[in-house]
Amino acid sequence: MPFVSFEDVTKIYHMGDIEVRALDGMNFGIEKGELAVVVGPSGAGKTTVLNILGGIDTPTSGKIQVGDTRIDQMNERQLTQYRRHNVGFVFQFYNLMPNLTALENVELASQICDNPMDAAEALDLVGLSDRLNNFPGQLSGGEQQRVAIARAIAKNPDLLLCDEPTGALDYETGKTVMELLQAESMRRGRTVVIITHNQAFCPVANRVISVHGGKAVKEDVNENPKSASTLVW
Repeated sequence: MPFVSFEDVTKIYHMGDIEVRALDGMNFGIEKGELAVVVGPSGAGKTTVLNILGGIDTPTSGKIQVGDTRIDQMNERQLTQYRRHNVGFVFQFYNLMPNLTALENVELASQICDNPMDAAEALDLVGLSDRLNNFPGQLSGGEQQRVAIARAIAKNPDLLLCDEPTGALDYETGKTVMELLQAESMRRGRTVVIITHNQAFCPVANRVISVHGGKAVKEDVNENPKSASTLVW
């Protein structure tokens, strides 16, 4: 059985008398340790997938399994614990605390989980061992995103969820971020899910899930992913 499994998942929002089906029978699976890219146009349901998979939102119906856990059956308290201990998040905008140093930002995450990585070690993994005491305002956009990745991986999460992680970055910096995320999967065996509209990221993934209209319309397995260092977009 896949490590991550969506089975006939729907998510319906009601806006007055209007019913919006953000997910309309979504089905896909991701194996443990894979780097998966969920790709599709705006409005396809990508962010809803991330929010539900991360325990930020709940499905209207369907079955969602992460490891041995049915997250669709969790209550709010259980979802809070799931987000805290099992999931690392990397967003397009870095969401760092401006009055805390890079080290302190990472320590925030490591303080709330069971088996954290040392914060300085996490920053060293993303190449920022010389920037521990810098505040976000003293860092470039790429460095801030690397702090955000360090914060996410310092939790030692089962699942690393990334929402357009290069969207606010220039090309070269974005490529560096993709290399870091690929390394998390390849070297550390972490399951990484990247939500993006950018088709150029597909060749570096173990699995590509194409979504449209709230459905997974195609699922491709790539036996020989390319190195993220070769990315061009």
